[in-house]
Amino acid sequence: MDNLEFNKAAAAVLVAGIVFMVSGVVASMVVKPHALHHSVLKIETSTETAAAPAKEEPLAPIGPLLASADAAAGEALAKRQCASCHSFNEGGKNGVGPNLYGIIGRAHGGAAGFTYSAALKGKPGPWMYEEMNAWLKKPAAYIPGSRMAYAGLNNEKQRADVIVYLRSLAATPAPLP
Repeated sequence: MDNLEFNKAAAAVLVAGIVFMVSGVVASMVVKPHALHHSVLKIETSTETAAAPAKEEPLAPIGPLLASADAAAGEALAKRQCASCHSFNEGGKNGVGPNLYGIIGRAHGGAAGFTYSAALKGKPGPWMYEEMNAWLKKPAAYIPGSRMAYAGLNNEKQRADVIVYLRSLAATPAPLP
């Protein structure tokens, strides 16, 4: 009796396969697809319609904002956004990023014991207010080839707060501009 049930199931599968195959052949004889004469979508490749990449505007000087900046707000923002990679205390260890104590006035790539990218090490001059402003705005634009994976801080008031906080991280803070 078991063989009879198995035979019924196998026959049902085979009949279903034959019915699908025959219906496919009949359908292809009844419905004849035709090629389109032209594309349904029009794709325009004009240089006039292509938007030119937006040029970044030059940064406004950060000096005037530093006078009214809040170091406590800058500290809170730096702890929230920077502390996962940087330390802020005197003699603190380098992490993914260098220790930021005394950063204002220090040479680019100047933290002892930290391995900087060649691009950052090759940047001449010290970290002063305008340099730090450009760096915090968009590190990849300020020093292309840098390894810092931070998108940047667009709000200039927040950048000023962070810069004033970083300025305070020194035995003798650099004078404001």
